[in-house]
Amino acid sequence: MKQVLIIHNPNSGKKKNVYEMLKKSEPLFDQFGYKCSYIQTKYKGHAKEIVQYLMDVDLVISVGGDGTFNEVVSGNLKRTKPLVLSHIPVGTTNDLKSLFGLGKDIYKNIKLILDGENKQIDVCLLNGQPFVYVAGFGKFINLSYETPRSKKSRFGYLAYVVGAIKDFFKKFNMYQIEYEIDGKKYSGTYSLGIISNANRIAGIKSFYKDVKLDDKTFEVLLCSINKRRTLLKSLVNLGIYDVTKVNGIDIYRTNNLKIKFITKLKKPWTLDGERYVNKTDSYEVTMNSNIKFRISKKAIEKNCIR
Repeated sequence: MKQVLIIHNPNSGKKKNVYEMLKKSEPLFDQFGYKCSYIQTKYKGHAKEIVQYLMDVDLVISVGGDGTFNEVVSGNLKRTKPLVLSHIPVGTTNDLKSLFGLGKDIYKNIKLILDGENKQIDVCLLNGQPFVYVAGFGKFINLSYETPRSKKSRFGYLAYVVGAIKDFFKKFNMYQIEYEIDGKKYSGTYSLGIISNANRIAGIKSFYKDVKLDDKTFEVLLCSINKRRTLLKSLVNLGIYDVTKVNGIDIYRTNNLKIKFITKLKKPWTLDGERYVNKTDSYEVTMNSNIKFRISKKAIEKNCIR
């Protein structure tokens, strides 16, 4: 019988409901030929440690927020022989649900995963530190890691919305950067930068069009907007068009990006919603396309190159 390990972050989602649904799903694992075991994380970084030092199993499923999955991927990249990974999002924004073709029901998501396929998908790395779907700096970026966990648990996505409204009226910090993409050098002054491999970011659906999980490229967004009125107009347009058609935004698609900050960052980067502190002004984003993930057939059909 195949072995599956579920790594559950009890601080993500509603603890009781998640645990009950996981227990309810045990016969489903039997049906697909898996013997299931569970570990609950106890502290930040625990999921990374579990995966890094875990004996070989056929599948690891993380259950938690984006940060939990980031830890699981980080631990997997430390292994000599990487494991097959999957993820059930139960956090606050859960942008990965769309990417992996999942819904809100945990039982149904488990069935979609077990009935899915193993697929090599792209994992981006910022100075060697992996992020599954998004990294960024500048305006609004700090909300994901500065919003108190208590407010996330109580108000959910609304906690981010309130934070974004407050941040909207704060001063724009502009950053002069030099960057290199595919051997071409550029420079500019920007209020926001986002590097991603996802079609949904910060709860905004279809942020990009035609994003593929396995095309060996990621998307780069650099925003030069520095006025609230212009930003508001751009946000309205973003709800109508895709991001490539919004003024004040430069878009690139690449597999290697180098950035040097001439202006010192006021706030740290975020990687999959978590604070990323690195005492340097130079960054390189690269890609690892050798890790296998078990994802739903729907996600493969929609978000992968077949």
